[in-house]
Amino acid sequence: MSIVFILIGILVVLVVVGMGIYNKYIRLKNLNEEGWSGIGVYLQKRLDLIPNLVNTVKGYATHEKETLENVVKLRSQMMSIDTKDIDNIEKIQKLENEMTKTLRSIMMLQENYPDLKANENFLSLQSQLTQIETEIQSSRKYYNGTARDRNTFVETFPNNIFGGIFGFKKAEFFNAVEGAEKAPEVKF
Repeated sequence: MSIVFILIGILVVLVVVGMGIYNKYIRLKNLNEEGWSGIGVYLQKRLDLIPNLVNTVKGYATHEKETLENVVKLRSQMMSIDTKDIDNIEKIQKLENEMTKTLRSIMMLQENYPDLKANENFLSLQSQLTQIETEIQSSRKYYNGTARDRNTFVETFPNNIFGGIFGFKKAEFFNAVEGAEKAPEVKF
């Protein structure tokens, strides 16, 4: 009779531990998805700003047609992807990196077009874009922190055993923009 109670006790302990591990995984998963949602919000803000930026620059930078068309094309591609779906992280990350590079080149146009540098609308859009880029970076940092916590939880013992049973998945990190490790070249 005592062996039955011991086995029942062990089973109860395993169930309680399993419930605790499962609930913690769900909390970490939800925080991770919240972080992803934050990135999506700021990416959308940036996408909403792009038409105004393109229209402002278009009047000044008639020779930069290719750059402007590229921004519009990238915006269209970004709009076609569901940024709320965390499974699209690779596509979004690739397009977001291209968009960042292209927007940097648009911001550099003011060097070639002094009248653009004096345009209040352009300066306002540039300021808004800078603020949004800062918010995107903060959101990426938060998301990557939640991804790190989730991945550490999934990979550690005994969570990895229960994770195999419950189907826990690791989160992907949102990586730096390609070429970010290189300092920009400054010419005088």
